[in-house]
Amino acid sequence: MTTASAVRSSTSTTAESPFAALRYRGYRTYLIGQSLASTGTWMGSIALDWLALQLTNSPTAVGITMALQFLPVLFLGVHGGQLADRYPKRRLLLITQTINACLTGALAVLTIIGLIRIQYVFVFALLTGLVFVVDAPTRQVFATEVVPLSRLRQALSLNAMVFHATRLVGPALASLLIGTAGTGWAFACNALCYLGPTVALLRLRPGDLTPAPPASPEPRAFRTAGRYVRQRPRVFWTIVLVGVIGTFGLNFPIVLTAIASESLHGAANMYGLFNIMLAVGSVLGALVAGSGTSTRLRPVVLFGGLFGSVQALAAIAPNLPTFLPLMAVLGFVNLAFQSLANASVQLWVDPEMRGRVMGLYMLVFAGGTPLGAPIIGAVTNAFGARFGMAVCGLIPAAAAGAIVLIQVWSRRRSVRLPVPGHT
Repeated sequence: MTTASAVRSSTSTTAESPFAALRYRGYRTYLIGQSLASTGTWMGSIALDWLALQLTNSPTAVGITMALQFLPVLFLGVHGGQLADRYPKRRLLLITQTINACLTGALAVLTIIGLIRIQYVFVFALLTGLVFVVDAPTRQVFATEVVPLSRLRQALSLNAMVFHATRLVGPALASLLIGTAGTGWAFACNALCYLGPTVALLRLRPGDLTPAPPASPEPRAFRTAGRYVRQRPRVFWTIVLVGVIGTFGLNFPIVLTAIASESLHGAANMYGLFNIMLAVGSVLGALVAGSGTSTRLRPVVLFGGLFGSVQALAAIAPNLPTFLPLMAVLGFVNLAFQSLANASVQLWVDPEMRGRVMGLYMLVFAGGTPLGAPIIGAVTNAFGARFGMAVCGLIPAAAAGAIVLIQVWSRRRSVRLPVPGHT
Protein backbone atom coordinates (compact mmCIF):
# COMPACT_ATOMS: atom_id res chain seq x y z
CA MET A 1 0.00 0.00 0.00
CA THR A 2 1.38 3.44 -0.94
CA THR A 3 1.66 6.27 1.56
CA ALA A 4 -1.22 8.07 -0.13
CA SER A 5 -3.37 4.94 0.04
CA ALA A 6 -2.66 4.48 3.72
CA VAL A 7 -3.63 8.04 4.48
CA ARG A 8 -6.82 7.71 2.48
CA SER A 9 -7.71 4.63 4.44
CA SER A 10 -7.08 6.21 7.82
CA THR A 11 -8.85 9.47 7.09
CA SER A 12 -11.96 7.79 5.77
CA THR A 13 -12.80 5.89 8.94
CA THR A 14 -12.41 8.20 11.92
CA ALA A 15 -13.67 11.73 12.41
CA GLU A 16 -10.99 14.22 13.45
CA SER A 17 -11.01 17.51 15.28
CA PRO A 18 -10.32 20.37 12.87
CA PHE A 19 -7.64 21.55 15.35
CA ALA A 20 -5.73 18.24 15.52
CA ALA A 21 -2.72 19.67 13.63
CA LEU A 22 -2.07 22.16 16.44
CA ARG A 23 -0.57 19.34 18.53
CA TYR A 24 2.67 19.75 16.58
CA ARG A 25 5.08 22.53 17.59
CA GLY A 26 6.47 23.03 14.10
CA TYR A 27 3.03 23.54 12.65
CA ARG A 28 2.04 25.97 15.44
CA THR A 29 5.17 28.04 14.84
CA TYR A 30 4.60 28.11 11.09
CA LEU A 31 0.92 29.00 11.48
CA ILE A 32 1.65 31.97 13.76
CA GLY A 33 4.00 33.43 11.17
CA GLN A 34 1.50 32.84 8.38
CA SER A 35 -1.25 34.61 10.32
CA LEU A 36 0.76 37.84 10.33
CA ALA A 37 1.69 37.42 6.66
CA SER A 38 -1.95 36.79 5.73
CA THR A 39 -3.06 39.96 7.51
CA GLY A 40 -0.58 41.91 5.42
CA THR A 41 -1.59 40.10 2.25
CA TRP A 42 -5.22 41.13 2.66
CA MET A 43 -4.19 44.71 3.39
CA GLY A 44 -2.04 44.77 0.26
CA SER A 45 -4.72 43.12 -1.87
CA ILE A 46 -7.40 45.65 -0.89
CA ALA A 47 -4.97 48.53 -1.36
CA LEU A 48 -3.76 47.31 -4.77
CA ASP A 49 -7.28 46.78 -6.13
CA TRP A 50 -8.41 50.18 -4.92
CA LEU A 51 -5.24 51.90 -6.16
CA ALA A 52 -5.73 50.48 -9.66
CA LEU A 53 -9.34 51.69 -9.63
CA GLN A 54 -8.35 55.14 -8.31
CA LEU A 55 -5.64 55.65 -10.92
CA THR A 56 -7.83 54.68 -13.89
CA ASN A 57 -11.47 54.67 -12.74
CA SER A 58 -11.83 51.42 -14.71
CA PRO A 59 -12.70 47.86 -13.55
CA THR A 60 -10.73 46.68 -16.60
CA ALA A 61 -7.52 48.02 -15.01
CA VAL A 62 -8.30 46.01 -11.87
CA GLY A 63 -8.74 42.96 -14.09
CA ILE A 64 -5.42 43.58 -15.85
CA THR A 65 -3.69 43.94 -12.46
CA MET A 66 -5.11 40.59 -11.38
CA ALA A 67 -4.17 39.01 -14.69
CA LEU A 68 -0.56 40.16 -14.44
CA GLN A 69 -0.27 38.76 -10.91
CA PHE A 70 -1.21 35.30 -12.14
CA LEU A 71 0.15 35.36 -15.70
CA PRO A 72 3.50 33.75 -14.75
CA VAL A 73 1.65 30.79 -13.21
CA LEU A 74 0.08 30.10 -16.59
CA PHE A 75 3.50 29.43 -18.12
CA LEU A 76 5.64 28.38 -15.16
CA GLY A 77 3.27 26.87 -12.57
CA VAL A 78 4.38 23.24 -12.84
CA HIS A 79 8.04 24.27 -12.87
CA GLY A 80 7.52 26.09 -9.55
CA GLY A 81 6.11 22.85 -8.17
CA GLN A 82 9.14 20.99 -9.50
CA LEU A 83 11.41 23.33 -7.52
CA ALA A 84 9.36 22.50 -4.41
CA ASP A 85 9.97 18.79 -5.08
CA ARG A 86 13.71 19.21 -5.63
CA TYR A 87 14.93 21.83 -3.10
CA PRO A 88 14.47 22.45 0.66
CA LYS A 89 11.07 24.04 1.05
CA ARG A 90 11.95 26.19 4.06
CA ARG A 91 14.84 27.77 2.15
CA LEU A 92 12.60 28.51 -0.84
CA LEU A 93 9.98 30.12 1.42
CA LEU A 94 12.57 32.32 3.13
CA ILE A 95 13.67 33.58 -0.28
CA THR A 96 10.13 34.29 -1.50
CA GLN A 97 9.17 36.15 1.70
CA THR A 98 12.24 38.37 1.45
CA ILE A 99 11.61 39.25 -2.20
CA ASN A 100 7.95 40.01 -1.54
CA ALA A 101 8.87 42.32 1.34
CA CYS A 102 11.28 44.25 -0.89
CA LEU A 103 8.81 44.60 -3.76
CA THR A 104 5.97 45.73 -1.49
CA GLY A 105 8.25 48.18 0.31
CA ALA A 106 9.23 49.74 -3.04
CA LEU A 107 5.57 50.10 -4.03
CA ALA A 108 4.84 51.73 -0.67
CA VAL A 109 7.57 54.33 -1.17
CA LEU A 110 6.42 55.19 -4.72
CA THR A 111 2.83 55.59 -3.55
CA ILE A 112 3.65 57.65 -0.45
CA ILE A 113 5.86 60.14 -2.33
CA GLY A 114 3.27 60.50 -5.11
CA LEU A 115 5.21 58.99 -8.01
CA ILE A 116 2.93 55.99 -8.50
CA ARG A 117 1.52 55.32 -11.98
CA ILE A 118 -0.70 52.54 -13.24
CA GLN A 119 2.25 51.22 -15.26
CA TYR A 120 4.20 50.72 -12.01
CA VAL A 121 1.23 48.89 -10.52
CA PHE A 122 1.25 46.54 -13.51
CA VAL A 123 5.02 45.92 -13.16
CA PHE A 124 4.62 45.21 -9.45
CA ALA A 125 1.78 42.77 -10.16
CA LEU A 126 3.90 40.90 -12.72
CA LEU A 127 6.95 40.65 -10.44
CA THR A 128 4.93 39.39 -7.48
CA GLY A 129 3.37 36.89 -9.88
CA LEU A 130 6.83 35.50 -10.65
CA VAL A 131 7.46 35.04 -6.94
CA PHE A 132 4.03 33.42 -6.55
CA VAL A 133 5.02 30.71 -9.06
CA VAL A 134 7.49 29.29 -6.55
CA ASP A 135 5.88 30.42 -3.29
CA ALA A 136 2.38 28.99 -3.79
CA PRO A 137 3.12 25.30 -4.49
CA THR A 138 5.94 25.33 -1.94
CA ARG A 139 3.62 26.62 0.80
CA GLN A 140 0.97 24.05 -0.18
CA VAL A 141 3.29 21.06 0.20
CA PHE A 142 5.31 22.48 3.13
CA ALA A 143 2.43 21.43 5.41
CA THR A 144 3.46 17.80 4.83
CA GLU A 145 6.82 18.57 6.49
CA VAL A 146 5.39 20.02 9.73
CA VAL A 147 2.50 17.57 10.27
CA PRO A 148 2.05 13.84 9.54
CA LEU A 149 0.05 13.01 6.41
CA SER A 150 -2.77 11.76 8.63
CA ARG A 151 -3.22 15.38 9.83
CA LEU A 152 -2.79 17.01 6.43
CA ARG A 153 -6.50 17.74 5.90
CA GLN A 154 -6.73 19.48 9.29
CA ALA A 155 -3.52 21.45 8.67
CA LEU A 156 -4.63 22.70 5.26
CA SER A 157 -8.07 23.62 6.61
CA LEU A 158 -6.48 25.53 9.50
CA ASN A 159 -4.19 27.30 7.03
CA ALA A 160 -7.26 28.36 5.06
CA MET A 161 -9.17 29.29 8.21
CA VAL A 162 -6.36 31.54 9.46
CA PHE A 163 -5.88 33.06 6.02
CA HIS A 164 -9.52 34.03 5.85
CA ALA A 165 -9.87 34.90 9.54
CA THR A 166 -7.21 37.56 8.92
CA ARG A 167 -9.58 38.83 6.26
CA LEU A 168 -11.56 40.21 9.20
CA VAL A 169 -8.58 42.34 10.21
CA GLY A 170 -6.66 43.06 7.00
CA PRO A 171 -9.44 44.76 4.98
CA ALA A 172 -10.53 46.78 8.01
CA LEU A 173 -6.98 48.03 8.60
CA ALA A 174 -6.50 48.70 4.89
CA SER A 175 -9.74 50.68 4.66
CA LEU A 176 -8.75 52.69 7.75
CA LEU A 177 -5.27 53.44 6.42
CA ILE A 178 -6.49 54.27 2.91
CA GLY A 179 -9.09 56.67 4.31
CA THR A 180 -6.72 58.38 6.75
CA ALA A 181 -3.00 58.04 6.04
CA GLY A 182 -3.25 56.98 2.38
CA THR A 183 -2.90 53.86 0.25
CA GLY A 184 0.90 53.83 0.46
CA TRP A 185 0.87 53.21 4.20
CA ALA A 186 -1.25 50.11 3.70
CA PHE A 187 1.53 48.77 1.45
CA ALA A 188 4.14 49.74 4.07
CA CYS A 189 2.32 47.72 6.74
CA ASN A 190 2.04 44.81 4.31
CA ALA A 191 5.82 44.86 3.80
CA LEU A 192 6.43 44.79 7.55
CA CYS A 193 4.09 41.82 7.96
CA TYR A 194 6.47 39.63 5.94
CA LEU A 195 8.69 39.58 9.03
CA GLY A 196 6.17 37.17 10.60
CA PRO A 197 6.73 34.13 8.36
CA THR A 198 10.45 34.88 8.06
CA VAL A 199 10.98 34.73 11.83
CA ALA A 200 8.72 31.67 12.16
CA LEU A 201 10.62 29.76 9.47
CA LEU A 202 13.94 30.59 11.14
CA ARG A 203 12.62 29.36 14.51
CA LEU A 204 11.71 25.90 13.22
CA ARG A 205 13.96 23.23 14.70
CA PRO A 206 15.27 20.20 12.78
CA GLY A 207 13.02 17.98 14.89
CA ASP A 208 9.98 20.00 13.81
CA LEU A 209 10.43 19.04 10.17
CA THR A 210 10.11 15.82 8.21
CA PRO A 211 11.59 16.76 4.82
CA ALA A 212 10.52 14.73 1.83
CA PRO A 213 13.34 13.16 -0.20
CA PRO A 214 14.27 15.41 -3.14
CA ALA A 215 12.89 14.37 -6.49
CA SER A 216 15.24 13.70 -9.39
CA PRO A 217 15.43 16.32 -12.16
CA GLU A 218 12.53 16.03 -14.59
CA PRO A 219 12.95 17.74 -18.00
CA ARG A 220 9.25 17.36 -18.86
CA ALA A 221 7.58 18.31 -15.57
CA PHE A 222 4.33 19.49 -17.17
CA ARG A 223 3.92 16.36 -19.30
CA THR A 224 4.72 14.06 -16.37
CA ALA A 225 2.24 15.80 -14.05
CA GLY A 226 -0.43 15.88 -16.75
CA ARG A 227 -0.09 12.17 -17.52
CA TYR A 228 -0.19 11.31 -13.81
CA VAL A 229 -3.37 13.37 -13.25
CA ARG A 230 -5.17 11.99 -16.33
CA GLN A 231 -4.76 8.47 -14.97
CA ARG A 232 -6.59 9.43 -11.75
CA PRO A 233 -10.19 10.55 -12.48
CA ARG A 234 -10.87 12.02 -9.02
CA VAL A 235 -7.76 14.18 -9.22
CA PHE A 236 -8.48 15.10 -12.84
CA TRP A 237 -12.07 16.27 -12.30
CA THR A 238 -11.19 18.12 -9.10
CA ILE A 239 -8.45 20.04 -10.90
CA VAL A 240 -10.80 20.77 -13.82
CA LEU A 241 -13.40 22.28 -11.46
CA VAL A 242 -10.70 24.18 -9.57
CA GLY A 243 -9.56 25.63 -12.90
CA VAL A 244 -13.05 26.77 -13.90
CA ILE A 245 -13.67 28.40 -10.52
CA GLY A 246 -10.22 30.00 -10.48
CA THR A 247 -10.70 31.40 -13.99
CA PHE A 248 -14.27 32.67 -13.79
CA GLY A 249 -15.56 32.39 -10.22
CA LEU A 250 -12.93 34.12 -8.11
CA ASN A 251 -12.89 37.54 -9.72
CA PHE A 252 -14.06 39.22 -6.51
CA PRO A 253 -11.77 42.29 -6.83
CA ILE A 254 -13.36 43.14 -10.18
CA VAL A 255 -17.02 42.54 -9.46
CA LEU A 256 -17.06 43.59 -5.80
CA THR A 257 -15.23 46.89 -6.36
CA ALA A 258 -17.74 47.57 -9.15
CA ILE A 259 -20.72 46.51 -6.99
CA ALA A 260 -19.48 48.79 -4.19
CA SER A 261 -18.89 51.86 -6.36
CA GLU A 262 -21.47 51.42 -9.13
CA SER A 263 -24.45 49.45 -7.82
CA LEU A 264 -24.43 50.39 -4.13
CA HIS A 265 -22.67 53.79 -4.47
CA GLY A 266 -20.10 53.09 -1.75
CA ALA A 267 -16.35 53.56 -1.34
CA ALA A 268 -13.32 51.61 -0.12
CA ASN A 269 -14.91 50.95 3.27
CA MET A 270 -17.87 49.17 1.62
CA TYR A 271 -15.50 46.99 -0.43
CA GLY A 272 -13.68 46.20 2.80
CA LEU A 273 -17.01 45.26 4.41
CA PHE A 274 -17.71 42.81 1.57
CA ASN A 275 -14.38 41.14 2.26
CA ILE A 276 -15.10 40.97 5.97
CA MET A 277 -18.41 39.18 5.34
CA LEU A 278 -16.64 36.77 2.97
CA ALA A 279 -14.10 36.11 5.73
CA VAL A 280 -16.76 35.34 8.34
CA GLY A 281 -18.24 32.65 6.12
CA SER A 282 -14.79 31.42 5.07
CA VAL A 283 -13.73 30.63 8.65
CA LEU A 284 -16.82 28.44 9.14
CA GLY A 285 -16.27 26.79 5.75
CA ALA A 286 -12.69 25.88 6.64
CA LEU A 287 -13.82 24.35 9.95
CA VAL A 288 -16.39 22.21 8.16
CA ALA A 289 -13.80 21.02 5.64
CA GLY A 290 -11.25 20.28 8.38
CA SER A 291 -13.62 18.15 10.42
CA GLY A 292 -14.72 16.06 7.43
CA THR A 293 -13.30 12.64 6.61
CA SER A 294 -14.67 12.00 3.14
CA THR A 295 -12.18 11.18 0.39
CA ARG A 296 -14.79 11.11 -2.37
CA LEU A 297 -15.23 13.46 -5.31
CA ARG A 298 -18.92 14.13 -4.58
CA PRO A 299 -18.55 16.76 -1.78
CA VAL A 300 -15.93 18.63 -3.81
CA VAL A 301 -18.31 18.93 -6.78
CA LEU A 302 -21.26 19.74 -4.50
CA PHE A 303 -19.52 22.70 -2.88
CA GLY A 304 -18.22 23.86 -6.27
CA GLY A 305 -21.77 23.94 -7.63
CA LEU A 306 -23.06 25.73 -4.51
CA PHE A 307 -20.33 28.34 -4.87
CA GLY A 308 -21.48 29.22 -8.37
CA SER A 309 -25.17 29.21 -7.45
CA VAL A 310 -24.75 31.48 -4.42
CA GLN A 311 -22.65 33.98 -6.38
CA ALA A 312 -25.26 34.15 -9.13
CA LEU A 313 -27.93 34.72 -6.49
CA ALA A 314 -25.90 37.50 -4.86
CA ALA A 315 -25.68 39.25 -8.25
CA ILE A 316 -29.41 39.95 -8.14
CA ALA A 317 -29.58 40.94 -4.45
CA PRO A 318 -31.50 44.24 -4.44
CA ASN A 319 -29.78 46.04 -1.55
CA LEU A 320 -26.95 45.98 0.99
CA PRO A 321 -28.86 44.15 3.81
CA THR A 322 -29.59 41.32 1.37
CA PHE A 323 -26.17 41.32 -0.27
CA LEU A 324 -24.07 41.08 2.92
CA PRO A 325 -25.50 37.77 4.26
CA LEU A 326 -25.05 36.25 0.80
CA MET A 327 -21.39 37.30 0.96
CA ALA A 328 -21.04 35.29 4.18
CA VAL A 329 -22.67 32.24 2.58
CA LEU A 330 -20.46 32.67 -0.49
CA GLY A 331 -17.37 32.75 1.72
CA PHE A 332 -18.54 29.56 3.46
CA VAL A 333 -19.04 27.49 0.30
CA ASN A 334 -15.93 28.94 -1.35
CA LEU A 335 -13.63 27.95 1.50
CA ALA A 336 -15.28 24.57 1.99
CA PHE A 337 -14.68 23.87 -1.70
CA GLN A 338 -11.08 25.13 -1.73
CA SER A 339 -10.09 23.27 1.44
CA LEU A 340 -11.71 20.00 0.35
CA ALA A 341 -10.23 20.21 -3.15
CA ASN A 342 -6.71 21.06 -1.95
CA ALA A 343 -6.55 18.43 0.80
CA SER A 344 -8.18 15.74 -1.33
CA VAL A 345 -5.75 16.17 -4.22
CA GLN A 346 -2.73 16.03 -1.89
CA LEU A 347 -4.09 12.90 -0.19
CA TRP A 348 -4.92 11.22 -3.50
CA VAL A 349 -1.40 11.57 -4.98
CA ASP A 350 1.93 9.96 -4.10
CA PRO A 351 4.54 11.98 -2.12
CA GLU A 352 7.16 12.07 -4.89
CA MET A 353 4.63 13.71 -7.26
CA ARG A 354 2.96 16.05 -4.79
CA GLY A 355 4.90 19.20 -5.65
CA ARG A 356 4.42 18.85 -9.40
CA VAL A 357 0.74 17.97 -9.08
CA MET A 358 0.19 20.96 -6.78
CA GLY A 359 2.12 23.08 -9.28
CA LEU A 360 -0.40 21.96 -11.91
CA TYR A 361 -3.20 22.60 -9.40
CA MET A 362 -1.97 26.17 -8.83
CA LEU A 363 -1.50 26.61 -12.58
CA VAL A 364 -5.17 25.98 -13.31
CA PHE A 365 -6.36 27.68 -10.10
CA ALA A 366 -4.39 30.90 -10.45
CA GLY A 367 -3.16 30.65 -14.03
CA GLY A 368 -6.68 30.94 -15.40
CA THR A 369 -6.94 34.45 -13.94
CA PRO A 370 -5.00 36.09 -16.82
CA LEU A 371 -7.69 34.65 -19.11
CA GLY A 372 -10.75 35.14 -16.95
CA ALA A 373 -10.03 38.46 -15.23
CA PRO A 374 -9.83 40.62 -18.40
CA ILE A 375 -12.97 38.92 -19.75
CA ILE A 376 -14.92 39.53 -16.55
CA GLY A 377 -13.56 43.09 -16.39
CA ALA A 378 -14.70 43.78 -19.95
CA VAL A 379 -18.11 42.17 -19.34
CA THR A 380 -18.53 44.23 -16.16
CA ASN A 381 -17.57 47.40 -18.01
CA ALA A 382 -19.98 46.70 -20.86
CA PHE A 383 -23.01 45.25 -19.04
CA GLY A 384 -22.65 46.36 -15.43
CA ALA A 385 -21.46 44.96 -12.12
CA ARG A 386 -24.44 42.69 -11.49
CA PHE A 387 -24.23 41.01 -14.89
CA GLY A 388 -20.48 40.46 -14.44
CA MET A 389 -21.02 38.85 -11.04
CA ALA A 390 -23.79 36.62 -12.41
CA VAL A 391 -21.42 35.33 -15.09
CA CYS A 392 -18.85 34.59 -12.37
CA GLY A 393 -21.41 32.33 -10.69
CA LEU A 394 -23.23 30.68 -13.57
CA ILE A 395 -20.13 29.29 -15.31
CA PRO A 396 -18.84 27.35 -12.22
CA ALA A 397 -22.36 26.10 -11.47
CA ALA A 398 -22.67 24.81 -15.04
CA ALA A 399 -19.23 23.15 -14.82
CA ALA A 400 -20.14 21.33 -11.60
CA GLY A 401 -23.39 20.15 -13.19
CA ALA A 402 -21.51 18.90 -16.26
CA ILE A 403 -19.09 16.89 -14.07
CA VAL A 404 -22.03 15.26 -12.28
CA LEU A 405 -23.60 14.27 -15.62
CA ILE A 406 -20.29 12.90 -16.92
CA GLN A 407 -19.79 10.85 -13.76
CA VAL A 408 -23.34 9.43 -13.95
CA TRP A 409 -22.88 8.57 -17.63
CA SER A 410 -19.51 6.90 -16.91
CA ARG A 411 -20.98 4.75 -14.13
CA ARG A 412 -23.91 3.66 -16.30
CA ARG A 413 -21.58 2.87 -19.19
CA SER A 414 -19.30 0.77 -16.97
CA VAL A 415 -22.31 -1.20 -15.71
CA ARG A 416 -23.48 -1.93 -19.26
CA LEU A 417 -20.06 -3.11 -20.51
CA PRO A 418 -19.87 -6.93 -20.80
CA VAL A 419 -17.59 -8.76 -18.38
CA PRO A 420 -14.63 -10.39 -20.22
CA GLY A 421 -15.09 -14.14 -20.55
CA HIS A 422 -18.90 -14.02 -20.25
CA THR A 423 -21.54 -14.03 -22.96
